[in-house]
Amino acid sequence: MHQIESGLYQRRGKAVTNFAATLPQPQSDLAHELLKNPYNFDFLTLGESAKERDLEEALIRHITAFLLELGQGFAYMGRQYKLRLEGDEYALDLLFYHTRLRCYVVIELKAGDFKPEYAGKLNFYLNLVDDFVKAADDKPTIGMLLCRNTGGRPRVEYALRGIAKPIGVSEYQLTESIPDELKGSLPSIEDIENSLNDLAS
Repeated sequence: MHQIESGLYQRRGKAVTNFAATLPQPQSDLAHELLKNPYNFDFLTLGESAKERDLEEALIRHITAFLLELGQGFAYMGRQYKLRLEGDEYALDLLFYHTRLRCYVVIELKAGDFKPEYAGKLNFYLNLVDDFVKAADDKPTIGMLLCRNTGGRPRVEYALRGIAKPIGVSEYQLTESIPDELKGSLPSIEDIENSLNDLAS
């Protein structure tokens, strides 16, 4: 019911990817169908001014709803997942393992518009995961870049051209923020959850 109500059919397989050039068949088709555009994060109560860390923390607080929106097969591995290279530490926003594709999936969250340099940074993270996390029998790691706005298909396609790692770029949507005149009179999701937790204890 959730997938029907959220218009999954119209969103599945709509992300801009380089999967056809970077993954063997049939994995490239399966991975492409796995991505949506846009992702619907209407279960979050974040406004236009939300920063990347706010988005990441809200998604983890609502991990069940986030996994439903991602789709079947995703297993949560961690947030701000740390990897080290030559004494420097790097933190992946979110790391998942996809049980059907048998590969790791790195998700990078961007609060603003897509920038071409984001693809290079994600490519770097995918190389680290493939070298330091992935097992020998795992498939190549896939990267997902979720931006507020992709800025159009051509810009994303040019940014992904020539990158050897599989990367998909999608937009996400948040629920419209509550009008200022109603903010003081309506409880937030957090307030409601806290009230329910108090009742349960």
